[in-house]
Amino acid sequence: MKRVYPDKEYCIGCHLCELACITAHSTSQDLIIAYRDERTSSGLSPCKRVFEKGDTCVAISCRHCDEPSCVAACISGGLHKDPETGRTVYDRDKCVGCWSCLMACPYGAIRRHPIENKIVKCDLCEGRAEGPACVQACPNAALKYEER
Repeated sequence: MKRVYPDKEYCIGCHLCELACITAHSTSQDLIIAYRDERTSSGLSPCKRVFEKGDTCVAISCRHCDEPSCVAACISGGLHKDPETGRTVYDRDKCVGCWSCLMACPYGAIRRHPIENKIVKCDLCEGRAEGPACVQACPNAALKYEER
């Protein structure tokens, strides 16, 4: 299965991956509207986060693990592993906001939604023909969408 792999050797901490993610998951599909309006009014939040320490930067998002600990920790069935695609899928309607998945994820890739009692998790831009928006937006090719 294809996954997004970060490469800290090439990440410059520009956060364009976060902006691309916000735009791809916005209603407007417009960067300015998504960032200025939708982010503040609806809590639109990027599924990917750039962590920086000194000169080192790395973009972190869901790894869609083969045996995801977040799925095992989920008490409501809000997270499950799709046997056909291999993706770790989030069902927003089933999520009860217990945060067990946040604590279980070894990568820190799942976050609390800033407004709702839900989570924010990468869906690999499901349904987007071009693949994950973060990968496409990265100017240094620090994100790779590939099978390993």
